[in-house]
Amino acid sequence: MSTCLRRREFIAGLGGAVAAWPRAAGAQQAAMPLVAFINSGSAGGYQHLVVAFRQGLKEAGYVEGQNVTIEYRWAEGQFDRVPVIALELVSRGVAAIVANTPGALAIKQAVTTIPIVFTTSTDPVQMGLVASLARPGGNVTGTTNLGVELIPKQLEMARELLPGARSIDVLVNPTNPRPKSS
Repeated sequence: MSTCLRRREFIAGLGGAVAAWPRAAGAQQAAMPLVAFINSGSAGGYQHLVVAFRQGLKEAGYVEGQNVTIEYRWAEGQFDRVPVIALELVSRGVAAIVANTPGALAIKQAVTTIPIVFTTSTDPVQMGLVASLARPGGNVTGTTNLGVELIPKQLEMARELLPGARSIDVLVNPTNPRPKSS
């Protein structure tokens, strides 16, 4: 079973959340849904994700500034800022939130009704983001690009690429939420 949702399923889920946004009554102009995009990094390092996000929304029929408003927030590597950013956006009445691991964890603790779509490089079940990969449950869903089951395979591939290596080092951000050791 794949640990990742396919991109179209991801966009369809987000599109459904945006489509569910309440519309103004009568002849009034319909309010554009507000989608929050939260990342614990800096904008410069993640522009490719913003471009892909906008493209995916466009493929689902949503164009920024025309029928959806997107607010981007960057914590600049200061993980303690993420909950503050998340709560500020929640108070603004967002229709859906897209966030990386720190943002999704902070928002999940604060909100149970707003759809949260996460991206993570860890096991979302072990992190407590979802109940299971097959049935996430609640208001949280998303994608992972590094499931726990992939780590042994990645190490195996590193050994094949570097057969003479005596050790393989891994760099991590110790302040980034990660799975608990079993």
